[in-house]
Amino acid sequence: MEVLYKRCCGLDVHKRSITACLITPEGRKMRTFGTMTEDLLELADWLTKEGCTHVAMESTGVYWKPVYNLLEGLGMDLLVVNARHIKAVPGRKTDVADAEWIADLLRHGLLRGSFIPDKEQRELRELVRYRQSLIRERVAEANRIQKVLEGANIKLGSVASDILGKSGRSMLKAIISGTDDPSLLAAMAKGRLKNKTAELKRALRGLLDQHQRKLLATQMRHIEFLDQEIEDLSEEIKKRMHPFEEAIALVDEIPGIGRRVAEQVLAETGLNMERFPTDAHIASWAGVAPGNNESAGKRKSGKSNKGNKWLKATLVEAANATSRTKDTYLSAQYHRLAARRGKKRAALAVAHTILVIIYHMLKKGTSYQELGANYFDKRDEKAVVLRSLKRLEALGYKVVLEAA
Repeated sequence: MEVLYKRCCGLDVHKRSITACLITPEGRKMRTFGTMTEDLLELADWLTKEGCTHVAMESTGVYWKPVYNLLEGLGMDLLVVNARHIKAVPGRKTDVADAEWIADLLRHGLLRGSFIPDKEQRELRELVRYRQSLIRERVAEANRIQKVLEGANIKLGSVASDILGKSGRSMLKAIISGTDDPSLLAAMAKGRLKNKTAELKRALRGLLDQHQRKLLATQMRHIEFLDQEIEDLSEEIKKRMHPFEEAIALVDEIPGIGRRVAEQVLAETGLNMERFPTDAHIASWAGVAPGNNESAGKRKSGKSNKGNKWLKATLVEAANATSRTKDTYLSAQYHRLAARRGKKRAALAVAHTILVIIYHMLKKGTSYQELGANYFDKRDEKAVVLRSLKRLEALGYKVVLEAA
């Protein structure tokens, strides 16, 4: 096989050690380094001194990150490769053999690096992902509050759609402070919840002990802490998203997508769509495209791959939100598929469509064009008419069609 890179290095990265195999025209050199900063600087100096031009490593957990951070900017081409793409032939397995295998594959140009954004976007990603984690933790804590209320026979969640809204918080604080009178608690309702005063009185009659008030007080403090942290992170993210404002405005036009979802999507994909040759590439990278598994002419499981789990979760969240919109193409697509394939598959299919729309909007700089809820009926007009006719005739009717 043709040698493409004469001076290259394969790294087998672990938590406490790194095994390096450097291939040069003079031969192979093997060295083992630690993972402390001093050790990584020694690795960088060694590779620079030897004139290494290309370095490849597995994307093992988070252990590749400090290596990448220190080697970045030294003039070498760095490849972080999916472990499945460089799995060695079964047999002798050692750290040295793994490093040699990676170096050999790299030397002949047989490795394809994963998409690693620049440092600024990596930092933005970390902030956005941490905010997502805090939002999930807040949802979990709200569920714990609901559990405590149910245990005390208080059915606030059966009447109020959000127990942590303005009205719900006022009632919870009053309950924690010792108020038991359902009439007093129901009188704290605000907005449209005032129309449900009678139901609230019934729902707020319960049996609260001191330990339950203690639990609720602790949980409410945690919720308030998380709210403040999420707000602080959102402010920092907003500052860093300043170069993305135009793209956010474009993505925000899609039904079911708000600013927060737009920030999460753009933090993962970036603005440069040229790195993805087609929309199929970005869909596969995100894990929202059907999988390929065919053998002997038979198509087996079409399960999607893992992809970018953060982006995938965000797109599915957006798909579920857009399914509740009215008179939109995406909502029509969701309900059309959900009837045949189930809600989860329909949500994933709509998530795929949303990502494809975002890809073309960012690549071409165009606005979102709404196709309408009747798009599929118009597209398949003859089939829809024929199907309707057959159903009516099966019920014993004679139908004559006439254009309106």
